[in-house]
Amino acid sequence: MSYQEIAKNMIDRLPEDKLIFVINILENIGEMSGLAVHPEFMPNEETKTAIAEVDEMINAGTGEHFSGSTADFFAALEEE
Repeated sequence: MSYQEIAKNMIDRLPEDKLIFVINILENIGEMSGLAVHPEFMPNEETKTAIAEVDEMINAGTGEHFSGSTADFFAALEEE
């Protein structure tokens, strides 16, 4: 069995919420080796629409700006 096959087998057994750690490790190894191994994330249509909406709000100077702590922000969300 090759190292790549061993690594893939180990990754397949990890829980989904732990895979971000594997991604970070692989990115770091790539950087140390001088390789660009960053994953290519392709946003779905919903994300693309949301990004376009925020860009438009920034360009038009519209929308709601929040200043305060993260705790204050989440408290405001819970009140809605």
